[in-house]
Amino acid sequence: MSDHIRNTGPMLASLRCGAKTRCGGACRSPAVHGKKRCRMHGDASGSGAPKANQNARKHGLFTRDAIAERRQIQALLGEARKLLQGMK
Repeated sequence: MSDHIRNTGPMLASLRCGAKTRCGGACRSPAVHGKKRCRMHGDASGSGAPKANQNARKHGLFTRDAIAERRQIQALLGEARKLLQGMK
């Protein structure tokens, strides 16, 4: 008879992943050797966004320049409305 069932101590004592799951609890899978997370939750070298991520760069309608320009136009329109109201 094999002692496989009784020799589970090191497996049970291994570091656990602990990543937040979709149901809100912590992942109970064993972490990959030498890493903090399990095979499903990553922590692989080279993963994640690169430094100076160009994908997160703002452009178009929501840049500071575009927002400032819209505010300036709104201020000018407000002044024009006041001027027109004063002429009546």
